[in-house]
Amino acid sequence: MRLSENDFLELLKEHQNIIHKICRIYTYDDASQKDLFQEISIQLWKSYPSFEGKSKFTTWMYRVGLNTAITLYRKNKKTILGEDLAMLPELKAYEEYDDTKEIQIRWLYEKIETFSEIEKALILLYLEDKKYIEIAETLGISEVNARVKISRLKRKLKTMLK
Repeated sequence: MRLSENDFLELLKEHQNIIHKICRIYTYDDASQKDLFQEISIQLWKSYPSFEGKSKFTTWMYRVGLNTAITLYRKNKKTILGEDLAMLPELKAYEEYDDTKEIQIRWLYEKIETFSEIEKALILLYLEDKKYIEIAETLGISEVNARVKISRLKRKLKTMLK
């Protein structure tokens, strides 16, 4: 199944949140997120001719996006330090606004920041409610391996919670 250039651009636009989520997991400031977004978009475009439609377009997007992010992360790991999320300005909560969910999400991202590249990819896909088979296909690992690793990550997060 070969998509036209217009189909590709429509699907990319429709599913661009996938790229944004990857950027949020692997970078910690706006400038880096914009750079990574651009790099992933370029890599998707370059890789598009090899997309054969054997998997879902979104699965392919995750795979290319995560591979790009991990590659750049490894290259820049020694030279670029991400900003500490605790340094980000706090949003002012209105009295009627319950910020419990925001606090939980911020805590989760702080913990995810400590994970390895593959752990970040696994948890991102898991939080996206992807099926284990899709996670395995995206990351190029077995379904059993994906289940085991995600189970360990859940235990790791539970331990961090205590």
